[in-house]
Amino acid sequence: MTDIFELLKGKPEDSDYKNKGVIVQGITGSYGSLHAQNMIKYGTNVVAGVTPGKGGQSWNDSVPIYNTMKEAVEATGAKISIIFVPAKFFLSAGREALEAGIKLLVAIPEHVPVRDTMELLDIAEKKGAVIIGPNTPGIMIPELIKIGIMPAMPFKAGNIAVLSKSGTLLYEISDALTNSGFGQCITVGIGGDPINGTRLIDAFDMVKDIPDLEGLVIVGEIGGDSEEMLAQKIIDSGFKKPTVAYIA
Repeated sequence: MTDIFELLKGKPEDSDYKNKGVIVQGITGSYGSLHAQNMIKYGTNVVAGVTPGKGGQSWNDSVPIYNTMKEAVEATGAKISIIFVPAKFFLSAGREALEAGIKLLVAIPEHVPVRDTMELLDIAEKKGAVIIGPNTPGIMIPELIKIGIMPAMPFKAGNIAVLSKSGTLLYEISDALTNSGFGQCITVGIGGDPINGTRLIDAFDMVKDIPDLEGLVIVGEIGGDSEEMLAQKIIDSGFKKPTVAYIA
């Protein structure tokens, strides 16, 4: 199983430990631009943007723009990318990212054609990469790195992992946890499209062995069997940390 914390934080001996670079695909669009700015404000190290035809320019007078993911990855060494493109361009953008060497791909677009998602998941599996989404609010380690569209206010560093299929409920439940004195060590937005790159059971495998994990919160939705599959996996794995699930 991919070490999601190694992707997001790195190892202490890494020169970019706790400062991993992120590439924003579609950074010059209004949506990508807004959330790139919010990520930077939070402390995320946005090292490049990619918009075909706008290479050589800079976004916000600080972030270089490249025409292709290959150029951006070669220039920055980044292994993380977030996609802000219309659903019809998702497959080509995602394929380009994975073929350039991206290992964590956060997919914001919603209503991506199922066949496109399945094709990209096949590529990701062959490349040993992780896809969060499509139709995800993102993934974050509170007070360290935010890759997505979630607001900053609800989240606080701590020892609770939150895995949610709903973006809005991810914010609301994290806010309730924070206000009750329970910070989060990681929050993962699974995504609302029919096919997800990281399922609830996959996300559980990513977080279950966190050394200082004190509890797990799962937010599911009506329809499908992913919540039941996760419940059985938790039982079978012998996971002993306090676990709360909310289905709405």
